[in-house]
Amino acid sequence: MGHLRDLPKSQFGIDVEDSFTPKYINVRGKGDLIRALRKDAKDADKIYLASDPDREGEAIAWHLAFIFGVDPNTNCRIVFHEITKPAIEEAVHHPRPINMEQVDAQQARRMLDRIVGYKLSPLLWRKVRKGLSAGRVQSVTVRLICDREKEIDAFHSEEYWTVEAKLKKGKSAFIAELTHAHGKKSALRSEEETKRLTSDLAVQEFKVKEVKQSGRRKKAAPPFTTSSLQQDAARKLGFTSGRTMMIAQQLYEGVILGRHGATGLITYMRTDSTRLSNLAIDEARGYIRAEYGKEYVPARPNIYAGGKKAQDAHEAIRPTSILRLPSEVEPYLNRDQQRLYTLIWQRFTACQMSEAVYDTVSVQIEAGDYRLRARGSKIKFKGYTAVYAGAESIKKEKDTLLPELFVGDTLDLTALDPEQHFTEPPPRYNDASLVKTLEEMEIGRPSTYAPIIETIQKRGYVERREKQFRPTELGFIVTDMLEEYFKNIVDIKFTANLEGELDEVADGTLDKNDLLQKFYTPFEETLKKAEDAIGTVDLPEEVTDIPCDKCGRMMVVKQGRFGKFLACPGFPECRNAKPLLRDTGVQCPKCGGKIVERKSRRGRAFYGCDLYPDCDYTTWDEPQQEACKVCGAFMQKHRYRTGRAILYCSNERCTSRIGSPIEKELARQKKAGETAKGNGVKQKERKSKSKSKRTSAQKKISPKKGTNT
Repeated sequence: MGHLRDLPKSQFGIDVEDSFTPKYINVRGKGDLIRALRKDAKDADKIYLASDPDREGEAIAWHLAFIFGVDPNTNCRIVFHEITKPAIEEAVHHPRPINMEQVDAQQARRMLDRIVGYKLSPLLWRKVRKGLSAGRVQSVTVRLICDREKEIDAFHSEEYWTVEAKLKKGKSAFIAELTHAHGKKSALRSEEETKRLTSDLAVQEFKVKEVKQSGRRKKAAPPFTTSSLQQDAARKLGFTSGRTMMIAQQLYEGVILGRHGATGLITYMRTDSTRLSNLAIDEARGYIRAEYGKEYVPARPNIYAGGKKAQDAHEAIRPTSILRLPSEVEPYLNRDQQRLYTLIWQRFTACQMSEAVYDTVSVQIEAGDYRLRARGSKIKFKGYTAVYAGAESIKKEKDTLLPELFVGDTLDLTALDPEQHFTEPPPRYNDASLVKTLEEMEIGRPSTYAPIIETIQKRGYVERREKQFRPTELGFIVTDMLEEYFKNIVDIKFTANLEGELDEVADGTLDKNDLLQKFYTPFEETLKKAEDAIGTVDLPEEVTDIPCDKCGRMMVVKQGRFGKFLACPGFPECRNAKPLLRDTGVQCPKCGGKIVERKSRRGRAFYGCDLYPDCDYTTWDEPQQEACKVCGAFMQKHRYRTGRAILYCSNERCTSRIGSPIEKELARQKKAGETAKGNGVKQKERKSKSKSKRTSAQKKISPKKGTNT
């Protein structure tokens, strides 16, 4: 459902002189929904407001109370963290008033974002280019990516060498690494130097100088928060942050599990808490004891410390029941849902299991004036790794076995293996590392990371190439301008401190108007100075290899009201212009041409064949390179006004959908029931007509598929 009331898009919407009073209006397109809710509310004996259990949800409940005429100070608000019958019944038995401190924190965040976006974005339009935007968190995120690119550009790679010795004791072989030469740490910088060293090392006698044996215990990682889920899904499943949150939303909202009906599979997925309910812990310990044995259950439940700014009203992300095994729910889930649910289930189960125990050995080897080191590790007790191993430890924790060695043993050298290396610059950010950095620097909230990453790509500030983020020329220009004239907007510490102050508003220790005034006054002064100081920025034109069909010059990319287009650089002598067609990478199902993105007269994106007018295939929904798992046709993305998106098969005869599993399963069950009836009893004409009407109605509700017009 989302927000039903918000600040207007057509005006600033905040009366600064009247204590920062916001002007709320009904969100465009939500009128029918509001009228329907009001109508239902009139017939209700009691109204409970059950929006999401976070600040945004609290604000939505407050707006709903206004729409229904409900006093927010009465017990009208219920909160649950999982969509299961027991959780909802428990919530209904314990209603409470709306938490106005949480509402104030959400309003303060919304107004801060409006102040920055509404005041600063027009400056960018005038000075740089139309269609740009700035934001408290998005501008800092772009700066991080730009700063990393500058580090990479400034990096000078240096050559270095390592040497490994292949040694044997009897028939047992192992590898040792050179660590010291002539009393100093090994630092080989050239091939010549390495050759001299290996020639000398090869004639030495290798003896064991020291053997250290020890045990190492490793505790499982805590259950998922929003941030850690996005990071692990990116590393292990290759999901973007947006894709992870979309699938998690589906698992939270519920899936039809056959005769069990619609069931929420995971707890609320927007959380920065690692806390678990006692009920969930007890159920997990019971399952682990029964499935793996008592030695896999720690004496006391594993408790994990939350971050210093964690909003601990929520639980961590976990299955609503550990007894819903991934293998048992697999028939009801699509592939992405199954993979993400399995990841969440494994992480939660592992977090309540015993530690993994390793036997380790470290051996120091002496060879004349050289020192080498060999390490061995063997898992003694699997513990939590029987279920789940972190992405970073999959390679590290493999057994590395050494033969039984004693001080004074003489070893045989079978080979020396010198290897050339070059120092590498810091890696570019990917989804996992960017989310991790934003969280560590306390910039924004984990629930906002996915939309922010999507926004900075849409604005053209960064590009995703080979799963890494790279800043564009535009990203550098805007970031440099903001750094020079609006230091606070792109200052990491300032942005993090502002998040802390929003937490104080939510705690009731800081008045939201004091926070807004403290930010607004210096920002307004800086804005006025920047308006006079900043000159117009000339963006370098992006020259294409497409010749103008009127004068022959190479066309350039321009930015218009509805996005990018191709124009002749000979303007005004040559006024030729044409749409910039983005290739979706999908083949036209009608003629085999390319499906490209186009713009309608009103600027709305649609998709059609690049061979138009010879081929008139068009669709409003974006074709995806992903193939349907059922029939092999390409999938299409349909986005609702609420922002929620689903994927569905472009083949009109196929019912495959991703993103609306409840509707899909209900339709399947309904169809199965009708088929069974048809097989058993001859349908009357009246019933046949009724079924035809229902089918027609279902087609009207379904998202529009690709059409051949």
